[in-house]
Amino acid sequence: MENNILGNVHSIETFGTVDGPGIRMVVFMQGCPMRCKYCHNPDTWNTSNNKLMSVDDILNKYNGVKEFLRNGGITVSGGEPLLQIDFITELFKAAKLKNIHTALDTSGILFDINNTQKYDELIKYSDLILLDIKHINDEEHKKLTLHSNKSVLNFAKYLSDNNVPVWIRHVVVKSITFNEEYLKELGKFISNLKNVKAIEVLPYHDMAKEKYKNLNIDYSLENEPNLTKEEALYAKKIILKAFNNENSVSNVESE
Repeated sequence: MENNILGNVHSIETFGTVDGPGIRMVVFMQGCPMRCKYCHNPDTWNTSNNKLMSVDDILNKYNGVKEFLRNGGITVSGGEPLLQIDFITELFKAAKLKNIHTALDTSGILFDINNTQKYDELIKYSDLILLDIKHINDEEHKKLTLHSNKSVLNFAKYLSDNNVPVWIRHVVVKSITFNEEYLKELGKFISNLKNVKAIEVLPYHDMAKEKYKNLNIDYSLENEPNLTKEEALYAKKIILKAFNNENSVSNVESE
């Protein structure tokens, strides 16, 4: 299949184990509109850093490692991959022709409830969406990411309405999201979605500090302690209790 769309790719990981089911090839796209305080990939923010690849380039890369990708497939992450939705759609369309499982790791921040045509096309070829809900409270979401969460929550509802399988991801930061009120609110919101297959609670860690230093970017969580595994498990317990239907959620261990 010939396709002339090029994607601006940051990097490719050929042995991903935490970005969807099985062992996967993870394609990190360049560019992101958000500035999350705990972002681990600030080097993906800039849209002008160009490593242009075609759909065939990526599928050829996949073919070279597919024997090692047990029960996996391709996950596209970022940055924010929906900045390049046309490319992602063509990649997933081509992948499905080869029976490759497709997963998209996104914040949903670019979703427009009044203009879903491109999303309608994308979800035809998306086996799984890994949806990052940064903060359930809109004002706190703005402080954390510089953006409202309205498009994120609308995207979650859209995926539910279209029965697209979703894993919800939520990073817990002690001074920001490790809050019983917010965790309960998140669980209650998720309980209204009919397509959630797993909930992942990810504890904040500061391993990206060196990246910020090398890029001469201030790291606003300089004094933030890492969240412990026990605290992450407690946060997940609160979310699941509020979810009020724990048995319908896959048993995903907190990282």
